[in-house]
Amino acid sequence: MQPTDETRSSRPFDESDHAAIASIRGLAIDAVERADSGHPGLPMGAAPMSWVLWSRHLRFDPAAPDWPDRDRFVLSAGHGSALLYALLHVAGFDLSLDDLRDFRQWGSRTPGHPENFVTAGVEATTGPLGQGAGNSVGMAMAERALRARFPGLVDHRVWALVSDGDLMEGVAAEAASLAGQLGLDRLTWIYDANDVTLDGPASLSFSVEDVAARHEALGWHVQTVRDGDHDLEAVDRALAAAAEEFGRPSLIVVRTTIGFGSPNKAGTADAHGAPLGAAEARAAKEALGLDPDAEFAVPDAVRERSAALAQAGAAARRRWKDSLAEAAPAEADELRRRLAGSLPAGWDELVPSFAVGERLATRKAAGAVLNAFAPRVPELFGGDADLSCSTKTALAGEGSQSAVNALGRNIHYGVREHAMGAAANGIALHGGFRTYAATFFCFSDYMRPSVRIAALSGLPVAYVWTHDSVGVGEDGPTHQPVEHLMSLRAMPNLHVVRPADPNEAAEAWRHAMERKDGPTALVLSRQKVPVVTTPALARGLRRGGYVIQDVASPRAALIATGSEVSVALAAAADLKRDGVPVRVVSLPCWELFEAQPEAWRAEVLLPGLPRVAVEAGATLGWERYTAGGPVIGVDRFGASAPGPRVAAELGLTAEAVAAAVRSVL
Repeated sequence: MQPTDETRSSRPFDESDHAAIASIRGLAIDAVERADSGHPGLPMGAAPMSWVLWSRHLRFDPAAPDWPDRDRFVLSAGHGSALLYALLHVAGFDLSLDDLRDFRQWGSRTPGHPENFVTAGVEATTGPLGQGAGNSVGMAMAERALRARFPGLVDHRVWALVSDGDLMEGVAAEAASLAGQLGLDRLTWIYDANDVTLDGPASLSFSVEDVAARHEALGWHVQTVRDGDHDLEAVDRALAAAAEEFGRPSLIVVRTTIGFGSPNKAGTADAHGAPLGAAEARAAKEALGLDPDAEFAVPDAVRERSAALAQAGAAARRRWKDSLAEAAPAEADELRRRLAGSLPAGWDELVPSFAVGERLATRKAAGAVLNAFAPRVPELFGGDADLSCSTKTALAGEGSQSAVNALGRNIHYGVREHAMGAAANGIALHGGFRTYAATFFCFSDYMRPSVRIAALSGLPVAYVWTHDSVGVGEDGPTHQPVEHLMSLRAMPNLHVVRPADPNEAAEAWRHAMERKDGPTALVLSRQKVPVVTTPALARGLRRGGYVIQDVASPRAALIATGSEVSVALAAAADLKRDGVPVRVVSLPCWELFEAQPEAWRAEVLLPGLPRVAVEAGATLGWERYTAGGPVIGVDRFGASAPGPRVAAELGLTAEAVAAAVRSVL
C-alpha cells in the first residue's frame, strides 16, 4: 500500500521534520529520566527513521487506532518503548504528556514494554526479543490471506522495527525463514543496526554474521542505509522501495548511533539500558538543539504537522469505509463478522459424536472435529510444525499457504515451533481469523514464550499438543511429557484442557473456538482410549470438572484427566466388586473448574470424602484437589518401550489406583 497523500509522500524534509525528531528524542530522554528506569539509547538513535516511516509511509488514524485496514507497526525491540510512546503522542493518539510522565509506573498506560491491551496504538505486546518480529510475520500472513479473500477491502502493510538483539534470537531467524518461504511482500523489517547490546559492543557476540547476506539467502529484498542518523532522504527512498517490492519481504539495515546526541554516552552500552543521568540528559538536549530546562516539550510546528498526518489518516479510513459500504452486502457482512470475531450460525452443527465403547485416540477425534468445523468456519486458519500426519490438524481439501496460494488454509510452519507460536499470535492480533498451532506436547517448550505472551495479551489462539504422556511409548523419554501439564497450568489465563475421550475432545474444541479472552491448549493422546462419555455427559467439560460416574453413598472419590479417566473407571469397577463404592470425577481443565462457583466445586468433589488422583504427569499441584490423599503420577522421566509396558512399569494401572483407594480407607 503506497501513500496517496501529498503531505506524506512528496514534500521535502524541512525544519518541522527535524523538530519532530528532536522532540521524540527529548520525550524519550525525559520519560526515562523521570522514571529513573528504561532504555533511552534506542529511541534517540532510531527517532529519525521512525519519524520518516510514521510521517510518510505508515497509514494510520489516531482517532481510530483499531481501524481494520490500517498499516501495522510493531516495535519488536520492546525495550525501546519510550520511542513508541513518543511517536504515539506526537502523532495524536490518545496518549498524553501525563501518560509519558508516568512511564513505567503502576497502572500507567506507558508500561516498560509495549502492551497492546494497555495502550491504544500498540499493535503487539513485545517483551522477549524476537517475539515482535515473529508477530509481524503472522500479521503479514493474515493480511495476505484476508486480502486474497476480500480483494479491494483489505490492502495494508506490516512494518517492524527490529534490533541486534531481536535478530540474534532464534525465533526471529525462524520467522525470517518462514517469511521468505511464503514470499510475504507486504512485510518490512527496519533493522536498527547500532552495533551495541546491553553488555557492550555487539562485536562481543554478533560480529561474524552478515545479517544482510543471511536475509538475502532467505529470499528477502535487502537494502542498507549507511547514515540513519542524518540521511532522511535515504531512509525515505529505502522505505518506498520496500513498499514497491513484489514477491519478497524486505529488510532495511539502517546504521544508527545508539544514544545519538549524548556527548559522553552515544555509541556505547551506557546509553542502552539505564537513564542518561541529569547532567548527561541536559548535555544531550543542548546537543540536540532542545531547551535543557524544558521537559516533555513538543513545539507547535510539530503538532501542526502531526494534525495534518492525522487528517490524511482519517481521509484514508473514510475511503475504506466508503469501499466497504459500496461492496456487495454479503461480502461486507462476512468481513465485518470475521473482524468482530463472531462465529457463523450453525458453526458446530456437523461435529461428530462418538459411541460409548469405541476406541479412538483423542488426537484423531479432535482432528475429525476440526475438519467438521472447517466448512462452516471459513476463518479457521492454522497449521503445524511439520507434524499434521501425527497431530491430525490438516484441513482436508483446503489447500496450503504458499508464495503462490494465499487462499490456502493450511499453514506449513515447518520444523519451526518458535516462529509458529509467535506467528500465530500475530495472526490473532491482526484479526479476521481463528488460528491454531500444532506440535507434540513435549515440544510446547519451544513455544512457551509465545504462549505466555498470548496468555498475557488475551489472544484466542488454540494449541493442539498431541502425544501427551508416557503413553507415547517407543520414542522414549525425550518425547514423553512429564512436567509439562503442571508447568503450563501455572501460567495465568491459559486454559489447559486434557480430554478423557473423543466426546470430551469435541467439547474441548468447542470451548477453544468460542473463547475470546485468551489461549486454549488441547492436550491429546497418541494412543487409543475408550469412549467413556456420551456427548451430553461430555458437556461437563465446559465447567472444567464433573462427575463422570457416580454411586450411592461413595466412600471415596477418584479424580483423573485424559487417558487416565478410563484407568480410574476400571479401578472403580474393581473396587465395586469388593463392595467399595467410589465416585469418579473427570477434571479436564483446572482453569475452568476454578472459575466455577464454590458450590459446584463442592458438589463435584464432596468435601470430607477421601480422594485419590491419577494423571500421567508430575504430581506436584494435585494436593489442591486430593486434600492430602495419594496421587498416582509420574515424577521421573519415562522410558523407551511400548506404551502399555511403560504405563505398567510406572504404576499407571487400575490395580495401583484401586490399591491407593484402599490405602485411604
